[in-house]
Amino acid sequence: MPQVLDVHAVRAWCALALEALGRDREEIDAINVYPVADGDTGTNMYLTVESAVQAVEAVFTGLEPAPPALPDVVHAMAHGALIGARGNSGTILAQLLRGMAQVLAGDADGEADHSESAVGDTLRRALRRAAESAREAVAHPVEGTVLTVAAAAADAADGHSGDCGDVARAAYDGARAALDATPGQLAVLGRAGVVDAGGRGLVAVLGALTEALSGDPVPPPGGRGVHHARVAADQSLDCADGEGPAFEVIYLLEADDQAVARLRTRLDGLGDSLVVVGGDGLWNVHVHVDDAGAAVEAGVEAGRPYRIRITHFAAGDAHTTHPASGSAPTGERAQRAIVAVVPGEGLAGLYSEAGATVVPERPGEVPGSGELVEAIRRAHAREVVLLPNDAELRHTAAAAAEQARTEGVRVALIPTRSAIQGIAALAVHEKERRFDEDVVAMTSAAGATRYAELAVAERQSWTMAGICQAGDFLGLIDGDVAVIGEEVTRTARTTLDRMLAAGGEMVTLVLGDEVPDGVADRLERHVRETYLAVDTVVYRGGRNSALMLIGVE
Repeated sequence: MPQVLDVHAVRAWCALALEALGRDREEIDAINVYPVADGDTGTNMYLTVESAVQAVEAVFTGLEPAPPALPDVVHAMAHGALIGARGNSGTILAQLLRGMAQVLAGDADGEADHSESAVGDTLRRALRRAAESAREAVAHPVEGTVLTVAAAAADAADGHSGDCGDVARAAYDGARAALDATPGQLAVLGRAGVVDAGGRGLVAVLGALTEALSGDPVPPPGGRGVHHARVAADQSLDCADGEGPAFEVIYLLEADDQAVARLRTRLDGLGDSLVVVGGDGLWNVHVHVDDAGAAVEAGVEAGRPYRIRITHFAAGDAHTTHPASGSAPTGERAQRAIVAVVPGEGLAGLYSEAGATVVPERPGEVPGSGELVEAIRRAHAREVVLLPNDAELRHTAAAAAEQARTEGVRVALIPTRSAIQGIAALAVHEKERRFDEDVVAMTSAAGATRYAELAVAERQSWTMAGICQAGDFLGLIDGDVAVIGEEVTRTARTTLDRMLAAGGEMVTLVLGDEVPDGVADRLERHVRETYLAVDTVVYRGGRNSALMLIGVE
């Protein structure tokens, strides 16, 4: 039965697209020869969609059990892709999703009609807008690339009447045919005997859209490239020999439209492969240049650049990225390192003092697997223990660990669900022990630590502890709301009592900046007077930390 392109279909599409790109990532990486044979197109598109999925899931989680509105979902998808876009291909994919979101949300031409009779036409217009906006974002469009495949998908959709499932299938079939033709349109592809890698990734994304709307899996793309995959990069333009710019520069930029127009002109004169996507004050900038500093300075002149990533194409590992202020690790690898995702500057300092390589978790922006892989590389060790410290990062951390293993690093993932459990694991870490023994000890310590978090309710909602009102304090034990209160100390004390009812020897409190010191004093006194032989240790979480974290071990 045909399905309307509603919020559930968009959610399913994002999840299926991530699954498809995860399945095809290595193949797409292997046929990546244009614009630079750096073998990361599949990975970059995967990381871009991963960020979109995280943003969409956050919208659903924030409103459950009620579903969010379609504009909120597609805007989240586009924003997530924008802030998580990686590489040339990922940046273009983010703009394709943004173009679709504008039409699906009704931004482009008034309020959208989401009835079953009209949604096929809406999807056709969304695909057209996606293709046009992506082409507009590229400084010098080239045929035989993902832009060509996107345009062909829109053309095929325009020529097909029917419901949204039929339109999506027509777009997918049109994209497959266009992909097969790319080696005849771009000489570098023809010489290598492969199809365009970015176009191949887009076909996977459109296949996921078709499956989400119809419920039926689509046939895999045909065409050339799979059995030639590893030969392709060797037969393509060789970056290491000095052809083309030396650096890829990517950053997010807060700037107005006029400043971005000037920035495009400036960057176009500095290098090539220029793609600037986004709008409404937030942009993702991608360019290949010889002078990376000049590209960053141009962003500073235009507005506020951040999340700056610079990749040296001539480096031995084309995926190794590093901040503008530093460089990739050199020298002998350490035997063992700890990599941890940490919320809050105070906790980040605590973890760093314990010798861990820290990945900061910013409010509303959980790190993607690419950031975790980069942190593992930065740790520069033969063995790495990875602490995600968040239940939602389990799959992301697993993907990062798997990628690092392909690079020769032995990685053990300890499924810590809170920074409190990570602290317990760090406390028993001994690098002199055998790796397996160390991992077992850290896993045992983390598992023996119950954790809780104090948060403020943003809206009225049902919880396992009853109905909360906006502004109420919530005590979440092991991820579930267990206590609802109107005052922070009383809520924290009740949460502590619930946790200590099962016993415990040590209480760990991590306080956010907005919690007064007196709260910790009162909680310490309560534990000392009520529970014999239970010690309390207090840390400050610092900026960007949770209101309060509680651990009992």
